Amino acid sequence: MAETPQTAPGGAASAANQPRLTIQTQYIKDLSFENPRAPASLEPGQGRPEIQVQVDVRATQLDAERYEVVLQLHVDAKSGGETGFVMELVYGGLFGLANIPSESLQALLLIECPRLLFPFARRIIADTTRDGGFPPLMLDPIDFIGLFRRRQQQAEAQARPQGGPQGGGEPVPNPIVGDGQGS
Repeated sequence: MAETPQTAPGGAASAANQPRLTIQTQYIKDLSFENPRAPASLEPGQGRPEIQVQVDVRATQLDAERYEVVLQLHVDAKSGGETGFVMELVYGGLFGLANIPSESLQALLLIECPRLLFPFARRIIADTTRDGGFPPLMLDPIDFIGLFRRRQQQAEAQARPQGGPQGGGEPVPNPIVGDGQGS
């Protein structure tokens, strides 16, 4: 005889109220790869290029429980002052969130969601640079916590009074954009 799991009274209701994050889909919004000096940039002896990576994360609320999180990566490779390649990737994910405390929402969207997207974006960058004739570029892990903290510090610095009688500057726009319907 098969045993049936016992559910404690109120167990189904308490499970329904647990915080939940689901990845509904992931996608490339924009991908650009430029190799302006090809084929000269691909010749042996070019040396190891200097790689600059810029990262940005944005989140947009689509409805009560769905958010789009976008990871923007800009890669610039130079060798001897000459551009080797330039790559831009805008990689997005649609996330379903339920029962997330409001004080945790921004950190979840700007730290954990891009952390889930990053391995896929990293693979796209590696494949694209390889397909462009270069060795695959394997990006180091990104410190999304540090990125989030720097963004908070910048927002606080801009919100502080700048001295003088007129007070402070304008606050940094919230990187989470609502749909205008409220939360």
